[in-house]
Amino acid sequence: KAREQVEALYQQGKEAEAAAAAAAAAGDAALADGQGPDDAKIADDEDAAFGEVKKRVRTTAGGSTGSVRNLRIREDTAKYLLNLDTASAHYDPKSRSMREDPNPNRPANEKTFFGDNFVRNSGDFQTWQALNLHSSQAFEKGSQVHVQALPSLAEVMYQQYKSKKETMTSQSKEEVLAKYGNTAQQAPDESLLLGQTEAYVEYDRTGRVIKGQEVKKRSRYEEDVLINNHTAVWGSWWSDGAWGFACCRSCVKNSYCTGKAGEKALAESAGQMVKNLEAKAARAAAEAEARANSTLNNKHLEKGDGVWGDSAPADDEELDPAKVKAALQKLEQQQREAEAAGSDERKRKFNSVGEGEGGVSAEEMEAFRLMKRRAEDPAAAFTGTDGYDML
Repeated sequence: KAREQVEALYQQGKEAEAAAAAAAAAGDAALADGQGPDDAKIADDEDAAFGEVKKRVRTTAGGSTGSVRNLRIREDTAKYLLNLDTASAHYDPKSRSMREDPNPNRPANEKTFFGDNFVRNSGDFQTWQALNLHSSQAFEKGSQVHVQALPSLAEVMYQQYKSKKETMTSQSKEEVLAKYGNTAQQAPDESLLLGQTEAYVEYDRTGRVIKGQEVKKRSRYEEDVLINNHTAVWGSWWSDGAWGFACCRSCVKNSYCTGKAGEKALAESAGQMVKNLEAKAARAAAEAEARANSTLNNKHLEKGDGVWGDSAPADDEELDPAKVKAALQKLEQQQREAEAAGSDERKRKFNSVGEGEGGVSAEEMEAFRLMKRRAEDPAAAFTGTDGYDML
């Protein structure tokens, strides 16, 4: 059975070869009679790549087959001649490309070439970049979208976002125009705005309405808006530089209305505040008077208090010269004893100010001032000499 299959296949191959040979012989006969197609005519499948210019660039074998692009006509200036500065944009001679702008400081109307990157950033690049940015921001906010993994979903979400944004922008614009008006539009005729109406209003001599209802011209801002149970608007009452509500005399804008009770409480609190200020002023005056009448607090202000200070004695204070001389001798004796004792604190005698003598007298204080050395005195360094050191 296997042999029969092989023989059948062989026979089919022989028949196919005979049919091909017969067709070739029929074609040669037709060409010989001059009835076949023109021999200069090229088949359609061969004509597909006839006009393609190929060049080997960047392939494994030294280049890749592809159409030569980035050519220029002879009338155009070469890119590398637009700016001859060596620090200008880089020109790649192999790919004939200059990505950066060779003259970035020149005005746009004076340039014919802006760099190859300018072409790359034009067209649909801005839309593609916006789509990528929207997808990344949506992913950061929790949406499961990725422009490479789910491009269709990313595109649909971006289109929905743009439509919602346009709707919200137009709605916000309409609300602003309805609230504040549009100054770009032509203002209506003033005579039509102040024209006659069918509303009848009758006034008295003082301008008050006695019949009908006066129609006031409303502004673009909200008017007569009552909040927090108030019966008067904010700013209907003013006192001491503060605005408030006339219904309850409250100066807090977000407060609730308390009516006449709040007005009464405000008046009582103001009166109590005045009383407190008066009482405080009276207490301060009493304390000042008490301090002025106090002998103990004003003793240091009396004239002639030169005993415990460095000031000179008063004019009415008389000093006994004999007592002053005795006090000087006593101070000199104490200084000599202190110099003899040296730095030994154990040999220093006990001294209590005013012990058994009723305090320091005016003569002793005068002797102390006479014996005291002063740093600002230029002759203090020559104390105790005969005076020849000063020559």
